[in-house]
Amino acid sequence: MTNFAESGDTTSRAADKPYAASGLAIVRLTIGAMFVWVFFENLGKGLYTPAGYAGLINYYVQHDTAPAAWKSVMALAASHAAMAAPMQAMTEISLGILLVIGLLTRPVALIAFLFLGSLWVSEWGTSWIWELLVPVLASLGLAVGRAGRAWGIDALLARRHPTAPWW
Repeated sequence: MTNFAESGDTTSRAADKPYAASGLAIVRLTIGAMFVWVFFENLGKGLYTPAGYAGLINYYVQHDTAPAAWKSVMALAASHAAMAAPMQAMTEISLGILLVIGLLTRPVALIAFLFLGSLWVSEWGTSWIWELLVPVLASLGLAVGRAGRAWGIDALLARRHPTAPWW
């Protein structure tokens, strides 16, 4: 019995690349659409207003099981909600649009990974543990897998500058 590495069959591995790129593009579009959806959902709930934002963050501070140091960061954000709320709104809509169109996918996916990771920690003890962990890890996969090179603007940019780390 042989595997691909032993058999030297590079043809079937090369043929799988378009499928892998398409699979990553589907994940990229899904995570991007999730960000756009969440932006409009939070906008409708008033969570980008100072009072709405501070109320949500203070709920997490009081009820989650995040480390005390992280709770201090959240309390600081809540106390500066007039600035933090619009920053979160801009972050969510920007990440969503950039992922949907596939522009600067690697750095955007890395930022999404960090942002969603911070939200995941913020919700410890208040939400189902897998609720945000799956999008967190999917975002990391998008950064590693260069997910903008299929069905995205990055594919066009990569033709001109194939060695650039941004796509």
